Amino acid sequence: MSMKIFSYPKNKRVFKALIAAKYVGVDIEVPAFNFGVDNKTPEFLKMNPLGKIPVLQTAEGAIFESNAIVRYVARLGKANIYGKNAFENGVNDQWIDFATNEIDTTAASWLYPILGFIPFIAKETQKAKENMKKILTVLDNVLLSKPFLTGYRIALADIVVVCSLLSFYEMVFEPAFVSSFANVNRYFKTCINQPEFKSVIGEVNFCQKMMEPPKKEKEEKKVEPKKEQPKKEEKPVTEGDDEEFVEKKKKNPLDDLPPTTFNLDEFKRTYSNNEVSMSIPWFWSNFDASGFSIWFADYKYNEELEQLFKTANLVGGFFQRLETLHKYAFSSMIIFGEQAEGGKINNQSVSGVWVFRGQEIPPDMLDCDDSLVYNWTKLNPTVEADKEKINEYFAWEGKFGGNKKFLQGKLYK
Repeated sequence: MSMKIFSYPKNKRVFKALIAAKYVGVDIEVPAFNFGVDNKTPEFLKMNPLGKIPVLQTAEGAIFESNAIVRYVARLGKANIYGKNAFENGVNDQWIDFATNEIDTTAASWLYPILGFIPFIAKETQKAKENMKKILTVLDNVLLSKPFLTGYRIALADIVVVCSLLSFYEMVFEPAFVSSFANVNRYFKTCINQPEFKSVIGEVNFCQKMMEPPKKEKEEKKVEPKKEQPKKEEKPVTEGDDEEFVEKKKKNPLDDLPPTTFNLDEFKRTYSNNEVSMSIPWFWSNFDASGFSIWFADYKYNEELEQLFKTANLVGGFFQRLETLHKYAFSSMIIFGEQAEGGKINNQSVSGVWVFRGQEIPPDMLDCDDSLVYNWTKLNPTVEADKEKINEYFAWEGKFGGNKKFLQGKLYK
């Protein structure tokens, strides 16, 4: 009996076994399969009592779980894609586990919301993006000295890792996101263009613009008919005299902090309407270190910054997503870089100083996904170096800790 693998069409977990089969020279049939019906039959449940796919049917019996299936297939034939000894088996296994525990779990947080499998949670998606950059860094470093993960020929490890990365390259790995991982890009393209891969996967449509989760449509509120009540004398409703409005209005925890002598709004007006030679001294004369804190934000991925307008939009978008924080914060963010020939900007970086009500980063900032792509350091105004840094970022001039070239400044106020 020839081997058969049961699954819905184009299952990337099945691709692993089918590609491995091409390398070892065995045939696997993929019969038509109606998932949701065929996997509930008594015959299928004998092969996998959980009713899950994929399942490989062999002359000796059935095997389920995609990595177990691909390991079984890789041991067939004489191609040695699983390795010639126990050590080589172990090296392949480590990358198979890496793909499952790192790449596939990241897909669950980032790609599944896009596909509608699970609800979109912005924080989880941002964490997944951060984690994926770490994963790609690991792979890029390994592939710096060799063309494939285990050496100089394609092995089982490469089949599994490439299949795990496939959906990322198709859905979210836009050029800007993966441009700094040249070794991984070269490796992925080399693998998918091998005849064994191509005969299973086909042509890969590389992502040009990162896919986003579908936006939720606002649900129409059902308005139940109200019972008629005796008419009361109408009066204008204001925030001050409508108790129900006050109760429903969301309260910011920063409003419960002890009173402060520093008037942030007055500083913003002073800063906007006067030269920094007047506004900065005013700041230090009135600043209340017990009621406010000052933080330095340093962008984590400066090496990925491209055109200046895109960097400016990055900062501008960050500010736009912080509408609820204006009452409690002020910031001066700066884009640095060096103007090169042809209008190109080299050595771009983004950093800035933030003044926050309270001694910690406010909840509204922590709830903003953009905050995750910055390193945050609390500054101490009594330390001369920190005070100088604050003055330079407020004034938009100075050495900025290393003779950085000022390109553009943006204010949050």
